[in-house]
Order: sequence, then C-alpha cells, then structure tokens
Amino acid sequence: MRHAILRSTDGLPHRWAGGTLWRRLGRAVQFSLVGTILLLGGATTEAQTVAALPDAQALQAGPPARPVAAWTAFCARLPSECTVDPGEPAVITLTPRIRDLLSRVTRRVNARIKPITDLAHWGVVDRWDYPDDGFGDCEDYQLLKRRMLVERGLPRRALRMTVVIDEIGEGHAVLMVRTDRGDLILDNKTNAVLSGPRTGYTFIKREGQDGLAWVTLEGGASPVATANR
Repeated sequence: MRHAILRSTDGLPHRWAGGTLWRRLGRAVQFSLVGTILLLGGATTEAQTVAALPDAQALQAGPPARPVAAWTAFCARLPSECTVDPGEPAVITLTPRIRDLLSRVTRRVNARIKPITDLAHWGVVDRWDYPDDGFGDCEDYQLLKRRMLVERGLPRRALRMTVVIDEIGEGHAVLMVRTDRGDLILDNKTNAVLSGPRTGYTFIKREGQDGLAWVTLEGGASPVATANR
C-alpha cells in the first residue's frame, strides 16, 4: 500500500507501482483459482477413472488343497516367501495407479525373462525359483512379479500363486491379484491383465490367505507339475 501513494517529481500521483501491484495480485488470485479448479478436476477425473475400471470375477475358494511338490521345496529353501502374515490385507483397493503398476510389472518381467523348461534349466521336471539368471518358466515369471509388486508396497497376502489348466490342457502357474473389484490374473503368456474367466483357463487351486495350506478353486483335478513355459 505504501507504493500507491508515492508522488512523482511533477507533483502528480505516481500510480505505476500501485497498478503493477494490483495487476500482480489479480494474476495471483487467477492462478490460485485455476490451480483449485485443476485440483478438483483431477480428483473428479480420478473418481471417474476408478469407476470405469471393470469388475473382475472373484474366484470362490473351496476346501484346502495340497500345493504342488515344487512349491513345497521352494518354501523349504525360502520360507519367508511363503509365510502368510494375517496382519496384511487379503485384498487390495484397485485404483488406476495399482492397475497401471500391475500392467507395467507384467510387461517388464515378460520382456526381461527368456522362457525355458525346468528340465532344460535345472535338469528336473518341475522347480519353482526366481529367474535371477534371466531364464525361467511360468511360475518363475510370477514369483518375480510378486517380489517386484511387494517391493513396490503391495501386500504379499493379496498376491497369490495359482495353478490352472491352460488352453492346451497342461498345468500352468499364474499370479492372482485379489482386489476389491475381483481377482486379476498376471500371466507370462500375455501382457494383458485379465479377470479369471477371460483367461480361458480352468482354475485349480491357489495359495491360502490364512496359512500354508492352499485352497481349491472350481473343484478341478490338480496337475502334478506346472512345467509349461
């Protein structure tokens, strides 16, 4: 306000400083309003995007099931990878950010790992392990995806290793992501994140969420191994 009453050397009021101040204040108010509108618009867009996310069918779990032998051996080597923490949420809230994270991790792992059978890789029919050497088969892809998602803040308890019968009638492993919008499937055969029915697979069993025992899905007969690349 002090600048608004300055006078020039000719005795007339010097309004330039005051005018500049008011113009600057006007722009500041304008920018503030624009920022508020953008913020509210962003929140609205976020809500609309979440609402637009498709619901996925939640696959109903049945009685306890025995895991494949290779999973049991994996847990013996790395018990912390198989421990269930009941303090973690069993499902996650699906948001656009989470949905994008699932897609990015899937694409990254699928591009990074080269497919190879366990027999060629390890000399055994079925072995579950991390593909740290850059090679692996179906379950190895999914184990790596799960590890990466856990490192990015998702609860392991909501990320369940799952056994299915694939489109050619062979045992296959996928990663089930349990969300409040249903179960989503991460696979190495596609970069798409799909609901269970859209995969075309027959779901057999998955890790349990309350202990080491697995649970049946859709009552299918369990394959002996998941040696499909």
